[in-house]
Amino acid sequence: MKKINLITKEVLEKVEPSKKDLEIIKNSLKEFKQRFEAEIKKAKLNVKIFVGGSFAKKTIIKKDIYDVDIFLKFDKKYKDISKITEKLLKNFKNVIKIHGSRDYFKIKKSPNFFIELIPTRKVKNMKDFENITDLSFFHVKYINKKVENKKILNDIKIAKAFCYANNCYGAESYIQGFSGYSLELLIYYYQNFLKFIKEISKHKKDKIIIDIEKYYKNKNNVLLDMNSSKLESPIILVDPTFKQRNVLAALSEETFKKFKKACKEFLKNPSIKSFEIKKIDLEKVKKQALKKKYEFILLEVKTQKQEGDIAGTKLLKFYKHLEKEIQRFFEIKNKGFNYNHKKSARFFFVVKKKKEIILQGPFVKDEKNSKKFKKQHKNIFIKSGKIYAKEKINFNLKKFIENWKKKYKKKLKDMYINKLEII
Repeated sequence: MKKINLITKEVLEKVEPSKKDLEIIKNSLKEFKQRFEAEIKKAKLNVKIFVGGSFAKKTIIKKDIYDVDIFLKFDKKYKDISKITEKLLKNFKNVIKIHGSRDYFKIKKSPNFFIELIPTRKVKNMKDFENITDLSFFHVKYINKKVENKKILNDIKIAKAFCYANNCYGAESYIQGFSGYSLELLIYYYQNFLKFIKEISKHKKDKIIIDIEKYYKNKNNVLLDMNSSKLESPIILVDPTFKQRNVLAALSEETFKKFKKACKEFLKNPSIKSFEIKKIDLEKVKKQALKKKYEFILLEVKTQKQEGDIAGTKLLKFYKHLEKEIQRFFEIKNKGFNYNHKKSARFFFVVKKKKEIILQGPFVKDEKNSKKFKKQHKNIFIKSGKIYAKEKINFNLKKFIENWKKKYKKKLKDMYINKLEII
């Protein structure tokens, strides 16, 4: 316990934003709000503006690049609120439009500080929300009301740092991890970081179901009432501001297993390294692969899709598809995906070539296709009325990628990939 307390104390010192950073953010937000409110007044619109996200909830952690959310609350009488927001921004510089379920805007204030301006609908009845961002105001209000204890606020920052270091932070489709709001709720529920990771590390097969406000009589009622598509995640966290929403619906089984493993490792051997981003030493991976007579390959892949969640999701989808294609002919011994948050990612694979593969052919009674299959393959055999062929692998991974790239040009285009290059 003493060792863990010393480590978390050191982590908190590292992730706590400096007073200077917070002052810069505060002043920049004030200046932006004044300018933007003047534009709202000029346009004679009924729009409320509020600061949201981790900055408003006092759970912000130190980053190389800060982004702070500002939400606009539009009355229901306004139709295309993204278009109205865009018009209000016409006199502002460095504005990037981000496409999503509802378009929002990123404003660069300095090289290491962005404002994300998000149009939302004013909601009175929670059931009337059109987009999840419409509930953001209630999320801020709930956390600010419930989490006043400084120790819990500090533990939220520690939890965020832990998830971030272990690549489990973010609800984006290419991460499928813990959102900031979900971690705020989880630490509030468990009361501290240590209890949270202890409970996760002990988890077995059943889903973890958390209903902070006790909206439901029991866990079965949660499973019966909530939309089945929202129940696939390993943790069901009932949103205290809207009981039919699972805050952790985006959390994948793969990310959860990775997080659980990190929790176990930290509890077994507490170390500051558990809070440090682990960079893969590709040279080391390559040397180890060659030592074992495996093949190592590093690929750079680019998409034309918009950077961020959209590009990251497309690149991850392609990585998983390519992995399946490689597995047909090779045993994958090691692999990695690294998205640069722009329009490209790097994949690496360490493989061992399979000696032979078995190809499935047509049914014997299908004479026309059987004849064709026999012509294409030599070493054939029949099993359960079907023809199969044994084929030796006479190419390496590099050759496979080169041939695959030529053969599946249309597939690359369909998957929005405009570059696949061996480095």
